[in-house]
Amino acid sequence: MSWQEALNGTRKSLRNLNGAIPDTTRAFGALGKSVKEGGTLDFKTKEFIALGMSIAIRCEPCITLHSEALVKAGATRDEVADVLAMAVQMGGGPSMMYAAKALDCFDELSA
Repeated sequence: MSWQEALNGTRKSLRNLNGAIPDTTRAFGALGKSVKEGGTLDFKTKEFIALGMSIAIRCEPCITLHSEALVKAGATRDEVADVLAMAVQMGGGPSMMYAAKALDCFDELSA
């Protein structure tokens, strides 16, 4: 499966969840909007943090969503690689495996 197909599958699953628990997903969406729009860090920096955390907690759907957000925010491959290096340093071998997945995902979605 391609990363674009994985991203589409994640979106489909989230739409299904939204239908089942709309109040909860709306509240979670509002939290995300508040966090990303407020504070002193810019949106791209926050997405870099989210990508690093996605790798550390081994969440492939999170990798797809945050990679897409970084592509849209104008992140470069070198910037993403720095984030991946930090995630590997913090998470060891398992994070290295997910960092490789994240780079594949970013590369495909930015092509």
